[in-house]
Amino acid sequence: MSRRIEIELTSSRPDGTWTWRAAGAREPKGVLDGSVLAASSKVGDVLKVEADFDIDGISILSVVAGKERVEKSNKLELLASDKPFKPVIETKAPRSERPRRDDKRPGRGPRTDKSDSAGEGADGRKRRGPFTPPPELPQRPKAKRLRPGRAHRNEVLAGLPEAQRAIAERVLQGGIPAVRAAVAEQNKVLAAEGKEVIPADGLVTMAENLLPKLRVAEWLDRADAAVADLDALDLRDLRSVVTSGDDPAIARDESTRAVAAKLKEGLAARQEKDHAEWLSDIDAALGVGRVVRALKLSSQPPKAGARFPADLATRLAAAASAALEVDAPADRWVATLEAAAFSPVRSQLSAAAVPPVVAPELLACITRLGPAVPQIAAKFGVVVAPGAAMPRPLRPTRPFDKKGADKKGADKKGTGGRGPRQSNRPEHTKEASTENV
Repeated sequence: MSRRIEIELTSSRPDGTWTWRAAGAREPKGVLDGSVLAASSKVGDVLKVEADFDIDGISILSVVAGKERVEKSNKLELLASDKPFKPVIETKAPRSERPRRDDKRPGRGPRTDKSDSAGEGADGRKRRGPFTPPPELPQRPKAKRLRPGRAHRNEVLAGLPEAQRAIAERVLQGGIPAVRAAVAEQNKVLAAEGKEVIPADGLVTMAENLLPKLRVAEWLDRADAAVADLDALDLRDLRSVVTSGDDPAIARDESTRAVAAKLKEGLAARQEKDHAEWLSDIDAALGVGRVVRALKLSSQPPKAGARFPADLATRLAAAASAALEVDAPADRWVATLEAAAFSPVRSQLSAAAVPPVVAPELLACITRLGPAVPQIAAKFGVVVAPGAAMPRPLRPTRPFDKKGADKKGADKKGTGGRGPRQSNRPEHTKEASTENV
């Protein structure tokens, strides 16, 4: 059965989910779908939610609206003036009459129209003009998350005797360990009162006998929800339902066979459909010049074991290599390398030349990603040790409030906490740098 609890949001994931923990405590904790939260939600918010407790854990169903806090503040009253109002009017000189900034610097002549249009400076070196972001791509609808009902579980509970119903509800909440813990807690109270304790073996045996029937009912609730949203359900949730249907206790039940077969057929069709859309999205991203987006998509295949098309791999590797220009900013290099190092074309990545001045953050990035792109590391003189472990994608850094303390109360200097999570990503890297390449 569902009940209300208070939770604290701890982090936001790229797939739209949020991690949470019980407000004011370390346990319990879990993951919730970001669609149930308001758009203004942020890490550290404490919310009252409607939660469902079952064998798999705690599922957050919805956010319960609470009373809004009214902030008291001192307000200043603006008094009207008796003096007549005189507006200030600013008149700017025509653009052609404004002095150029280069004209004010001693030792340098003004730039000519030819150098401005061709991207050449007075010293003859090529200068990068203002960056024009590539056009936006249409986003596919966000996949639905699995939201099972309780029809089959309620039906099983309603058919049990009153004495067994409480045990069954405890099994649904936490399995056999939850029954053992509840009996132990109750016996501790009875022993303190001098009363006779309850024999635990009989209750545990009863719970073990009820467990297969309850697991089948719980799976059927999940399967019904998956069938209802078969075309739009998140592929991870659909795989989870299909995989759990192979459990012997569930597969032996005749009531699960028809829906299990339908889900397997639906999963196969969805994988083929999502795989085709995945390749189409990569091709579209390359078509408008969003190389980093294409690289990130290539590292997230919806169908495990599927071969990446050779022609698309050649185009993707060529576009990623072309983005590593010698005069490109360091954050552009970092964004491209971070995405390419975990893509299927990382071995085909190349760089024509090394920037004349290598920024520290770029060198740190190449050193970390060296085992994944050794050919790029060699260009920068970075030696990759034989058998070095492959790197992992960077995790987002822990957010800090305005006073320098993280959400757990630890300050940046390490007094009273672990301090910030280390990252090789440059601080000045913007989202536009990673998505507009």
